[in-house]
Amino acid sequence: MKYLHTMVRVSDLDASVDFYCNKLGLQELRRHESEAGRFTLVFLAAPGDEDAQVELTWNWDPERYGNARNFGHLAYQVDDIYAVCRRLMDGGVTINRPPRDGRMAFVRSPDLISIELLQKGDPLPASEPWASMPNQGEW
Repeated sequence: MKYLHTMVRVSDLDASVDFYCNKLGLQELRRHESEAGRFTLVFLAAPGDEDAQVELTWNWDPERYGNARNFGHLAYQVDDIYAVCRRLMDGGVTINRPPRDGRMAFVRSPDLISIELLQKGDPLPASEPWASMPNQGEW
């Protein structure tokens, strides 16, 4: 058996691709559009790690997905959690659970999918503004 991907439904494909690629840093691997099925699939992965993919599914006919928490979250290991969180904030993304401990943070996609960011290796030393930044919303 081999892990292939995790699928998340998105309500705005452009906003989701902007979040996952331009802000979070994933790369688009391939895209499939089905005129008959009225959907678009976009497969993403972290650079250099194409074995762990996320499939964004955009159904052309609007649907309400709600914000059920039974999905859990996607998790990515990062080289510098502070730099990634800064890049996300500069891109207008709310840091829901800041990396106060230099090890873990949470953000949410435009469709409220929780994304956990974990520092590679040992936690970074506590640093401002992260150390005193409060949580915002849910993750």
